[in-house]
Amino acid sequence: MANSNRSDQGEKSRAQVDSAAAEGKAPRTERGRRTLRKLLDASAVEFGEKGFHEASVSSITRRAGVALGSFYTYFDSKDALFRALVQDMSENVRTSARSALKEGMGAMEIERAALAAFLAFAREHKEIYRIIDEAEFVDPESYRNHYETIAGRIRARIETGAAAGELRAGLGEIEAWAIMGMNVFVGLRYAVWGSEDAAPGDPEEIAAAVNRLLAEGIERR
Repeated sequence: MANSNRSDQGEKSRAQVDSAAAEGKAPRTERGRRTLRKLLDASAVEFGEKGFHEASVSSITRRAGVALGSFYTYFDSKDALFRALVQDMSENVRTSARSALKEGMGAMEIERAALAAFLAFAREHKEIYRIIDEAEFVDPESYRNHYETIAGRIRARIETGAAAGELRAGLGEIEAWAIMGMNVFVGLRYAVWGSEDAAPGDPEEIAAAVNRLLAEGIERR
């Protein structure tokens, strides 16, 4: 089982690297994939700490432990790397949510588990908020695609739940964007801000509270 899990993780990592490489030059070897993965991981730290404009290719390659010339084997520019990183982070959000879903879960269970997984992911990768927010100005197309993709996945889930009779009929795009908006700002407060007036809290408990809001609304009954 352990070997199987490692194999699955390896396949997922390769798929994510290949997906991100669509913005650059796809590596042809496993060694190339590892180098590209190092560049993406190092750029997440660099952009997260300094922002796009202050970050530099030379600093990213130093963080990654690769030669400066190797960068241009995979990317033509810092802009191309940034676009690839946004895509990579979007894929990481997707895989973190999917990993929390189990066969037989109901529609509401799925939303709770997906949010709890996102909160846990964001707590470990706080830089995602700065990088995605900055994408609005650095590369608006990547920014919009990130949120449209997430909203599309939520819409598909709630429409499936409605078709199964677990959720009310007529749910669609508006509800998907509203749910995503709640999730994004709940993550900002409870996964990223960890100040005294915003204790991190347990992701499962926070997701359960949001889940109750989805199920019961706020109107007094």
